[in-house]
Amino acid sequence: MVREFLEEKYRQYASPTFLETDPVQVPHQYEAPNDIEIAALLTATLSWGQRTQIIRFARNLMNALGHSPFDFICSYSQRSEKHTVRFQYRTFTPTDCNAFFHALRQLYLRDNGLRLSFTEGYQSNQTIKSAIANFRRKMLETNLPKRTHKHLSDPINGSAAKRLNMFLRWMVRPATEGVDFGLWTEIPTSHLMLPVDLHSGRAARNLGLLKRNSNDWKAVEEVTAQLAKFDPHDPVKYDYALFGLGIFEKY
Repeated sequence: MVREFLEEKYRQYASPTFLETDPVQVPHQYEAPNDIEIAALLTATLSWGQRTQIIRFARNLMNALGHSPFDFICSYSQRSEKHTVRFQYRTFTPTDCNAFFHALRQLYLRDNGLRLSFTEGYQSNQTIKSAIANFRRKMLETNLPKRTHKHLSDPINGSAAKRLNMFLRWMVRPATEGVDFGLWTEIPTSHLMLPVDLHSGRAARNLGLLKRNSNDWKAVEEVTAQLAKFDPHDPVKYDYALFGLGIFEKY
């Protein structure tokens, strides 16, 4: 049975050893919730390409922010030489990086931070799509350069929003397995959406959980609905199983 197979793989991969090769290890170097969520968002934003490269560049970025990403963001000034970060990862340029810093500063000083930008969006109609859309809207309201918009996925226009769904899994799911953080209790695990990418999407199709060919928002809804039949309270726990099958076992 598919459910039993996924449960087995979930138990296999959902453990602290998962941190050894996954970008989620980067925010795990912090203890304060604000530091964790900022480090997690920036790391998730960089999470495409080879995982070893993602981890290396995300750690380099955190080093540039000093001991506290939250303190750096709150004191950030676009006009200050000491805050200029010459960081680039693939198409995420220094312009994008410093635009994100400016936008996050506005979120924390004006809108009470990342947590509220997502949770108030979720509460508007109880969906992750609305949570992500609200966060994206608030970021764009800070006058982000047009070129930076592409680093903010838009499920309203069909994007799978893999990186933001992964970020939300980190923030919402409990820390029971030693991987996710369980910091944001306003969003129930039952409403999280699967972070669909090449690896998890392929594994889901091979298991008959996903028929749609494109890895878009409709695919996210389809596969998450199937996983909810196995565990309606925490369907996205199977992200560990599908991702592990896809990337480690080439399933």
